[in-house]
Amino acid sequence: MKKKKDRYAPIQLLIGLCILLGSTVIQAQNSFTISGNITDKMNGETLFGTSIFLKGTTIGAVTNEYGFYSITAPKGSYTMIVSHMGYKEITMEVVLDQNQKIDVEIQEFSTQLDEVEVTAEEPERAILRKPEMSVSKLNIKTVKQMPVVLGEVDIIKSLQILPGVTNNGEGSSGFHVRGGAVDQNLVLLDEAIIYNTSHMLGFFSVFNADAVKDLKLYKGGIPAKFGGRVSSVLDVRQKDGNNKNFALTGGVGVISSRLAAEGPMFNERGSFLVAGRGSYAHLFLKLAGEKNSVSFYDLNLKTNYSFNENNKLYISGYFGRDVFDFDGSFSSSYGNASGNLRWNHIFNDRLFSNLSLIYSKYDYELGITDFEFDWISSIKNYNAKYDLKYYFSDAFKLDFGISTIKYEFDPGQIKPTGPNSAINELQLDKKRALESAAYINAEHKLTDNLTAQYGVRFSHFNRMGGQPISEYANDQPLVYNNTLQFYQRTDPIGETNYDKGESIKTFSNFEPRLSLAYQLNDYSSVKLGYSRAAQYIHLLSNTSSVTPLDVWTPSGEYIEPQLSDQYALGYFRNFKDKIYSLEAEVYYKTVDNRIDYVDGSDLIGNNTIETEVLNGESRAYGLELLFRKNEGPFTGWVSYTLSKSEQRTPGGIADGPGINNGEWYNTPFDRTHDISVTGAYQLNNKWSFGANAIFQTGRPVTYPNGQYEYEGISIASYSDRNADRLPAYYRLDVSATYKPNRRPDKKWKGEWVFGIYNVLNRKNAAAISFGQNFETGANEATRTAIFGIVPSLTYNFKF
Repeated sequence: MKKKKDRYAPIQLLIGLCILLGSTVIQAQNSFTISGNITDKMNGETLFGTSIFLKGTTIGAVTNEYGFYSITAPKGSYTMIVSHMGYKEITMEVVLDQNQKIDVEIQEFSTQLDEVEVTAEEPERAILRKPEMSVSKLNIKTVKQMPVVLGEVDIIKSLQILPGVTNNGEGSSGFHVRGGAVDQNLVLLDEAIIYNTSHMLGFFSVFNADAVKDLKLYKGGIPAKFGGRVSSVLDVRQKDGNNKNFALTGGVGVISSRLAAEGPMFNERGSFLVAGRGSYAHLFLKLAGEKNSVSFYDLNLKTNYSFNENNKLYISGYFGRDVFDFDGSFSSSYGNASGNLRWNHIFNDRLFSNLSLIYSKYDYELGITDFEFDWISSIKNYNAKYDLKYYFSDAFKLDFGISTIKYEFDPGQIKPTGPNSAINELQLDKKRALESAAYINAEHKLTDNLTAQYGVRFSHFNRMGGQPISEYANDQPLVYNNTLQFYQRTDPIGETNYDKGESIKTFSNFEPRLSLAYQLNDYSSVKLGYSRAAQYIHLLSNTSSVTPLDVWTPSGEYIEPQLSDQYALGYFRNFKDKIYSLEAEVYYKTVDNRIDYVDGSDLIGNNTIETEVLNGESRAYGLELLFRKNEGPFTGWVSYTLSKSEQRTPGGIADGPGINNGEWYNTPFDRTHDISVTGAYQLNNKWSFGANAIFQTGRPVTYPNGQYEYEGISIASYSDRNADRLPAYYRLDVSATYKPNRRPDKKWKGEWVFGIYNVLNRKNAAAISFGQNFETGANEATRTAIFGIVPSLTYNFKF
C-alpha cells in the first residue's frame, strides 16, 4: 500500500496566520469607508477587476464580480483614481470625513467596434502586490482580434496560446492545464457548471463571444471559494445587458452566424441580453448531395433588476445543442443547459453577499438505425451557494460562504426503436451524490510590501443510495491473470441494495490555500503559492479529449476522490513604464487517486466501471514564461512552457505489474515544449492585422513495436504506454480586419474580417493508425490530419 500524505500539516500554518486576525482587524477610530459600483458609461455593465486606489498611499481595492468595491482609510482628503484595462482613467477628489457611497461610470478609450487598447489592468503597484498568481486573464476584445478556424471567435482556443494551457489536438475545444486532464477543469458560465465545452466535436466552443463580459482562468493558487476540480477553474461571466440603450451585435460567417440583442428594462432599473448562434453547414452539405449532416445552435439569456441600491436580482441561462446524422444510419445529439437565479445584497458599506440557485445539465443521445435502438445518458446537478465578502480594512478582507450540489448521474439507457430490434431495453444504475462545502479566505496586507491570501475549504461528499452495489471476493473487482498476463474483471459474488436516503460512502477533505506576494521594488515582485483541492466526480474516457459519449461517475466504494497538491513560485516585472511585462512561474503538482484504464477496457454500457480501472497517481512540473507588449500600435505576447506530465499506476490490490510495470509513463497531455507568439497591429483607422504562430511537442501515443502470427493472423505487440509521440505540431494563422466607415456619429458600425488558418498548409497529425495491407502483406501507417489551409470571411456589425 502506498504511504498516504499528511493532509493536515499545511492547515497548521493557516491556523497560525488566522491568529493574526485579532491584531489586524482593529479599526482606527478616525477611519471611514468609501463603497460603490463601477460601471461602463456607455452600456451600464458592471466591471469586474477595476482598480480603485488613493493616490500617494498603498490603500486600494479591486471590484468583485458584480462591480462592487469598498475602501477604508483614515480621515482626510484624497485623490481617488479609478483604472480599468481599455478604459480612460478617472481621477476625483474626495474628502473622507464620513462613510459615503460613490458610484463611478468610466468610458472606453474608443467606442468603435473592435478598438483594442491593451494596458495594465490595474495600477502597477497593485498588480505587483496582489497575491493572486497562476491566473490568466484575457480581454474579450483581444480575443476577438485573434485569427481562428473558419472565422469563429473562440475563447477556449484563445486560452490555449497562454503558457500552461494546451489543446487536445487539432480542432478541439477541450483544454489541458499544467498537465491535467479535461475532467480536472471546472468550467463555469455565470457560476453554472459546463460539462462539455465543444460544438461540432471540438471545432467550436460553447461560448459566444458576443455574450461574454470577462473570463479568468485559475491555473493554480485557486481561491477557496472554488472547489470540485484539481487542475483549474475557468470562470466565464456573461454580459448583464445594456441598460442605457437598445443595441444589436452580430456576425455572418461561412459556417455560422450570430446575433445578440440587449437593452434597458423597467425605466433603466434593469436590462436584458439575448444572444443566439447557429450553424448552417448542414444546408451546404445537403445542396452538395452529401448525405451526412452536422449542425449546432446555442442561446444565451440574461436579465437583471435593481430593487434599490442594496438589492439586485439576476436571472441567466444557456442552452446549446449539436445534432449529427451520418447517412441516415447513425445519429447523435448532445448539449448543455443551465440556469441561475442570483440575488446581490449589500448589508452595509463593508459587507457584500450573493445568493445563487443554479441548475445545470449535460446529456447526449445516440441512435443506430440499422440495429433500431437509441442510447441516452446525462448528468445534472442542482446547486445552492451563498458567498459573502467583508471589507474589514484596507489591510484585511475576508471571503466566506457555503455551497451544496446535488448530482444525478444517468450513465445510460438503451431503448429499442423498432419492431425488428434485437436490443433489449436496458437501464444502467442511476447514481446520486451530494457535495457540500464551506470556505473562508482572507486577503491580508502584512506590510507595505508583503501581502498574503490564505484560506481553507472544507468539502464533504456523500455517495447516496438508490442503487445496488456489487460485492467481490476479497474486495477485488479486477485481478491479474498470471497465466495469460493481463487484467480481467471478476464476477460479483453478491450485491448490497441501498435506499435513496442511505449513504453508500462519505468523504471529507480540508483544502488549504495560501499565496504570498512580496514587492521587491516599484516594478517587480515575487509570488509563492500552495493549494490543495479535492475532486469527487470523474470523467470515464480512455481517449485524450471530451467526446459526446463520455460518462461521468461519482466517487464511491471502489473509486476514491482525486486529491491534488500544487506549489508555484513566480517572478513578475514591468519594463519601460508598463509598456512591456514579464511573468515567469515554476510549478510542481501531484494528484493522488488518479485512475487509469487497463488495456482493452470497455467503458460504454458498463454497469461495473470498477472492473476496468486501476488506481494510481500523477505528477506534473514545469516552467512558464509570458512576455507581453502592452501598448502602442503593435501589441502581443510570446509564451513558452517547458513541462512534464506523468502518471504511475501500480497493480494495487489487483496485484500484477500494473500499467507500464508500475513505472512512470507520460500522460496523453504531456507536452515538453509549447511556444506561442501572438501579435496585433493597428495600421490605421481602417486596417488592423493579427497573427498566431504555434509550436508544440507531439502528443504521447502508443505505437506497435512488433508483431507475431497466430493461426495465420498477424497480431501486433505494443511498446510501453505513451512511450512514442506524434510528430511535432506547428501552425501559422493570420487575419486582417477592415472597417469601411469610422464616423463616430454613425449608429451602424461594421467590419470585414479576412482570415487564413494554417497559412503554411501544414498537415498536422491528429492520429496515426497502423494496419496491414491485405494485398501486399506489408505493414502500413496511416496519418490522419483534420485541417490544411482554411480561409475564412466574416462580417461583424454593431448597432
